[in-house]
Amino acid sequence: MTEQTPVNQAAAVKAPTLPDAQTVTSVTHWTDRLFSFRVTRPASLRFRSGEFVMIGLMGDPHPETGKQKPLLRAYSIASPAWDDELEFYSIKVPDGPLTSKLQHIKVGDEIILRPKPVGTLVHDALLPGKRLWFFSTGTGFAPFASLLREPQTYEDYDEVIITHTCRDVAELTYGAKLIEDLKADELMQELIGPENLAKIRYYPTTTREQSPKMGRITTLLEDGTVFADLGVPVITPETDRAMVCGSLAFNKDIQALMEGYGLKEGANSEPGHYVIEKAFVGDGV
Repeated sequence: MTEQTPVNQAAAVKAPTLPDAQTVTSVTHWTDRLFSFRVTRPASLRFRSGEFVMIGLMGDPHPETGKQKPLLRAYSIASPAWDDELEFYSIKVPDGPLTSKLQHIKVGDEIILRPKPVGTLVHDALLPGKRLWFFSTGTGFAPFASLLREPQTYEDYDEVIITHTCRDVAELTYGAKLIEDLKADELMQELIGPENLAKIRYYPTTTREQSPKMGRITTLLEDGTVFADLGVPVITPETDRAMVCGSLAFNKDIQALMEGYGLKEGANSEPGHYVIEKAFVGDGV
């Protein structure tokens, strides 16, 4: 199901042919709808775990002029700030202007990467708290893949709960494997500490295919199932902080729930109790 190939030296030294070009170093196809890939990291790029950048490819030539324009979309960086490479997690849309092309990239290919990271899913945008919630659907897991590998996440919180809701079980594989590998990896144990990795509580749900936990996370929050399953109290502004990344409808639903719990939205300029990523890559890319 997955394929990974190391980048060869010829690809690594190939002269860039795209503006802001970076070279693909590995590609993994998780399902017929989902894939992840890693690319070289510009030496000058500095970012905070949880931020996103604009990436893409050149569009089709104009039928009359033959000119090509960059086709760019916002993608959360799935790798942590300390990683030597950049990782991205993407949906495949057959008719999507970008992903219809991006899903066919191979090791040694180049993509466009604008080195100007931004975003709200960063620790700086939250007030201090005890329990951190990551709420995600689909490829909205990507920024949390970064933050789960960020030491500050565990320095700032006593407990880290990651919820991931997808339609089918296979769509949970990327996140489930990342967390499993994270807890077993000797480097991560040394960097973050096994006692800190033990703070992770993973709560996957599916909405279509049968799985151990069915249902939308919004419903499971509303009826109290999540809190009962995890053995934690209901969310309060005194102890809980949250980051949200999913579809527009999901983001709005979670936002309403957070406000109902008394949490206030934060931003880089004014930290709060929860933050939402508004540049999520949706189904039309």
